[in-house]
Amino acid sequence: MKNMGFRWYGSNSDSISLKDIRQIPGTTQVVGALFDIPVGDVWPEDKIAALKKEVEDAGLKLEVIESVNIHDDIKIGLPTRDKYIDNYKQTIRNLAKYGIKVICYNFMPIFDWVRTNLHFELEDGSTDLAFEHKFVEGDPEDIIRSVQENSNGYVLPGWEPERLAEVKRLFAAYQDVDAKKLTENFKYFLDAIIPVCEECDVRMAIHPDDPPRPLFGLPRIYKNREDMVTIEQLHESRYNGFTICTGSLGEDPRNDVPAIIREFVKKDRVPFVHARNIKFMGDEGDFHEAAHLSSEGSLDMYEIMKALHDTNFDGYIRPDHGRDIWGENGRPGYGLYDRALGIAYLNGLWEALEKND
Repeated sequence: MKNMGFRWYGSNSDSISLKDIRQIPGTTQVVGALFDIPVGDVWPEDKIAALKKEVEDAGLKLEVIESVNIHDDIKIGLPTRDKYIDNYKQTIRNLAKYGIKVICYNFMPIFDWVRTNLHFELEDGSTDLAFEHKFVEGDPEDIIRSVQENSNGYVLPGWEPERLAEVKRLFAAYQDVDAKKLTENFKYFLDAIIPVCEECDVRMAIHPDDPPRPLFGLPRIYKNREDMVTIEQLHESRYNGFTICTGSLGEDPRNDVPAIIREFVKKDRVPFVHARNIKFMGDEGDFHEAAHLSSEGSLDMYEIMKALHDTNFDGYIRPDHGRDIWGENGRPGYGLYDRALGIAYLNGLWEALEKND
């Protein structure tokens, strides 16, 4: 696949080097971000330029950013949101100057994706990320402490210390925000930024809620096909697009992921894909991450890749949430080895599909 990418957290905080990524066969893209910019601030041109140069000097491309996070004031709908939306629009313009084509982002309140165990041990001795529903019942602060105790010193996106220090205030601020209100606030945001995206040729690609269910009494608005139809109708434009994360959508067994891919790729609404597998545990929707292979998880990765192939998908794609294997003990879910194996597997499926045409 010509636009296969690898998420990278930067030379200051990622144990994986650009040289390592360059050596993964078939990898052409780095999916990066500026992780030191406070949420809501404008991304400075000099830092964007430096990141782009660093990536390109390593023989790779930087065309996808994951992500430019959205300030809570926008999601809540506070009067201060216009200031942060203006900053977001300027960031889009700045990124466009340096060849960025896609921004992956989410609209999840307070937290981004949630796992209850960052070192879930599998039978073969490897570890991965897991979600068990029983651990998210109760006081959010107790849940946060439990997850942090098993985090290996890393934090989940949206679980940064400065945000968690304000968790009580944030929950109070969201108390009147239900799914309807959150959707209205999302439309306000889209109506403001999409004209800028059209002007700059930068496509927005919202990431599914993960897991795709309400948590902690907070609403979720991108859980399934029906939500996607609603979102595309909030602002009709190909620049109002989706990241299809097969794992996130697949965490609800009612979601037919290949069918979702076929529908929305054909409508030119999918500039970015996270291709990963999960394994269900029990009847509560509990799951753990899995090796990308169909035989290792609950999702049929062949049918997922076939749906992309049959719809002539030519956007950006990356593996996601690998296991820690072969002694690796870094950022949970974002090790080198299993994600590199994932790329080899996904590219192998794609080559077979191409040759079977």
